[in-house]
Amino acid sequence: MTNLVQFPALGLSFTLNRVAFSIGGINIYWYGVCIAVGMCLALVFAFRHGVEFGVDADAMVDVILIGVVMGILCARLYYVAMSPYNYSSLWDVLAIRDGGLAIYGGIIGGFLFGGLACKWRKVPALPMFDLAAMGFLIGQGCGRWGNFFNQEAFGCNTTLPWGMYSQATHDYLTSSVVTVPKGVTIDPNLPVHPTFLYESIWCFVGLFLLVRYLKKRRFAGDIALRYLIWYGAGRFWIEALRTDSLLLVPSIGLRVSQLVAGVAVVGGVIAEILLTRKFRDKPLMVELPLNSENRARMKKLDGPTAFAGTDAALPASASRAEFVEKTAAWNETVKEGLERREHPEKNEKNPE
Repeated sequence: MTNLVQFPALGLSFTLNRVAFSIGGINIYWYGVCIAVGMCLALVFAFRHGVEFGVDADAMVDVILIGVVMGILCARLYYVAMSPYNYSSLWDVLAIRDGGLAIYGGIIGGFLFGGLACKWRKVPALPMFDLAAMGFLIGQGCGRWGNFFNQEAFGCNTTLPWGMYSQATHDYLTSSVVTVPKGVTIDPNLPVHPTFLYESIWCFVGLFLLVRYLKKRRFAGDIALRYLIWYGAGRFWIEALRTDSLLLVPSIGLRVSQLVAGVAVVGGVIAEILLTRKFRDKPLMVELPLNSENRARMKKLDGPTAFAGTDAALPASASRAEFVEKTAAWNETVKEGLERREHPEKNEKNPE
């Protein structure tokens, strides 16, 4: 369960235990802890900034729950699909405590089932995708450190100062499952690229840039598209260093993950250019979200358009404080309007 991890050029070494702690004889691995920490931080971010995207916190809970659960399931299924012959039973397929989640599957599952949940809970899907994209970067940035504790998802040999070596990297590179481009040789006794670190840094830099861009977004879905472009670009070059992903064209070293990343980047760039041109002269207006109480009462009436007005939306560039204040005022206005419509006799007795 322990690994001596060394960074020879830096003169650093760490003894890592894959087990963080035990509860009732059940080992809790650092891999799961890192993922859980990432999820919690992503949730905190989403609940804090949801109002700026016109998403009510109560409705968002169901969407996030469904998106996370199905995202993890799809991440595992995608990982298993890449090497199905390594699993002999259903329990092997479901055993994720030792690692084995493919982020592409998680992204696809999260967005797909999250989108369906948005439709069910009447949450605006594109703004929710924008919010989820930044949550993904937080989760991915933290979750990749689980690979460090498991000593997996590393790259080929390197002479860079931060090259990493451990018995786990040695054992893996001497196995028959290593995938490298044609003509490339691997020495298991030499340090390797800590690609988990590269991706973690890439994700946090991307998060910083998207948060800075948050108030400048042009259209709903803008953040999500930029996430696909940024993450896809990073994943493309990082995958070129890996030794454990499926090769598509061995002669040139092209991997399946690189193809997916390339498609995401190209598709994202084209969509971003076209939509930016379309909404160039139209500032993005964010509809203020109704709280759960008003939504429940609204189902019995004609809907929020009956109360629409200048206070029902704010430009995306508005501050969070403005969104919080205006959303509260808007919900109070809707509440009063609903009460008048539910009890018209009171209006007759107390005409304005």
